[in-house]
Amino acid sequence: MSPRIERVGPDEARPVAELIATAFAPLAAVAWLVPEEARRVAVLAGNFEILADHALRHGLVYATGDRAAMSVWLPQTGEPTPPPEDYDRRLEAACGEYTPRFRVLDGLFEASHPHDAHHHLAFLAVAPHRQGAGLGTALLDHHHRWLDAFGVPAYLEASNEQSRDLYARHGYVPREPFRLPDGTPFHPMWREPR
Repeated sequence: MSPRIERVGPDEARPVAELIATAFAPLAAVAWLVPEEARRVAVLAGNFEILADHALRHGLVYATGDRAAMSVWLPQTGEPTPPPEDYDRRLEAACGEYTPRFRVLDGLFEASHPHDAHHHLAFLAVAPHRQGAGLGTALLDHHHRWLDAFGVPAYLEASNEQSRDLYARHGYVPREPFRLPDGTPFHPMWREPR
């Protein structure tokens, strides 16, 4: 049975950020961003709250009814989306001494981002104890139905080979990877509507 999928409300930026931070904490890229393991989830949650708040204003955030999984989509169609409000100050407050590393990542993401109209899957996160249960697939399928109906492509940056392979099963085609300064790859991927 598929889980119930619903839009996340504007007051849920912090819970969205905390779920993403918890789900992403084990990633190699995150270890480079925040080398201090004891602070990793807190720093990530602060950073992701900026992005979740922005997506709740300018994008689409979906969750399973139990909030065990969430997807964050930023439409890149029509007029350009403004940057997150007061981003530089908020990034510094959230990331502190690790801010330069987050700026490097921002620059890499920006350099690889396509200019064609699309919806950007900024985050797909599943609570660690629920991973492998099909919740991420349910969230992808939910938005892909809309994208396919309206002929809109999708783009994302997979953070490891496992997620790259998951997205490939959903029609995403890998592009040339880019790497963090320590060599950790990200895999940009593009999906044409079906």
